[in-house]
Amino acid sequence: MDIAKKIGMLTVILLLLSACTEKKETKVLRLAHTLDINHPVHRAMEILGEKLKEKSKGKLTVQLYPSGQLGAERECLELLQIGSLDITKVSAAVLENFITEYKVLSIPYLFRDRAHAFQVFDGEVGASMLTKGDKFRLRGLTFYDAGSRSFYTKNKPIHTPADLKGLKIRVQKSNMAVAMVNELGGAPTPISWGELYTALQQGVVDGAENNLPSFYTSKHYEICKYFSLDQHTSVPDVLLIGLDTWERLNKEEQGWLEEASRESTTVQRQLWAASEEKALIEIKAAGVEIITPDKTKFEEQTTTIVDLFKDEPEVLELIKNIKQINL
Repeated sequence: MDIAKKIGMLTVILLLLSACTEKKETKVLRLAHTLDINHPVHRAMEILGEKLKEKSKGKLTVQLYPSGQLGAERECLELLQIGSLDITKVSAAVLENFITEYKVLSIPYLFRDRAHAFQVFDGEVGASMLTKGDKFRLRGLTFYDAGSRSFYTKNKPIHTPADLKGLKIRVQKSNMAVAMVNELGGAPTPISWGELYTALQQGVVDGAENNLPSFYTSKHYEICKYFSLDQHTSVPDVLLIGLDTWERLNKEEQGWLEEASRESTTVQRQLWAASEEKALIEIKAAGVEIITPDKTKFEEQTTTIVDLFKDEPEVLELIKNIKQINL
């Protein structure tokens, strides 16, 4: 064999060895969630993957499993706990079943406005809450904006709390959401998100409560023709990593992931604002009646929910701290 061929073969071998080494060095983080691929939170997680790959120079990548491919939110949390999944996104309302402090974020009218909510999520209170799940093998990475939740119904518009009387309203599997709908006179009915379209269609429930983009991307507007902007809660989404996965990452890798998470959050909030505008235009075009009720009536009827924490001084202190931020 002449020297040119030997050099050529040696080059190929070196390239193959290099490719194998690069492949071995790459860590793939599996991220599962329940949202549609057109949802702004899904797009934010795509950006998270792009940022992470860029920062790590390909050493850390994200593989996405959207649309409930690996189960509902609670199931994804359980997969994180046993190390069978790396990252997931859940509503803070679902997380409250694991971590008591997250119940606070489902208190009606806790935040004065969106800016107040972001100050909480991005500040010391938010940073502290993201670590509260460590004992449950769940480490928070960031809070994604999930807007404000409002009621939507099939056959009857909601102008006041009295209009909810006797209506079966789908809620998340959250004690706080159940308590809120009870206080307002409705009949709370926990149903998983993936089953809700059929439940509305078949009359299992009379309505539900959620944010505008989720109402639109789920196509619930095809069934429910009344959307009441009472904006009772602003429950964020939480991006979580299993503690087992987190502890397998070195300090540099953890830093890359935290930076990518924060940067994806900034973009996500912009995407969310645009998606709210689009959703409102599209559902109006689809014949949905938008009601703008007097929110103070809903707020006044739900003030006693704080009493649920009367025997939990630390939680009451957390509520007080949140309400006093930048007053």
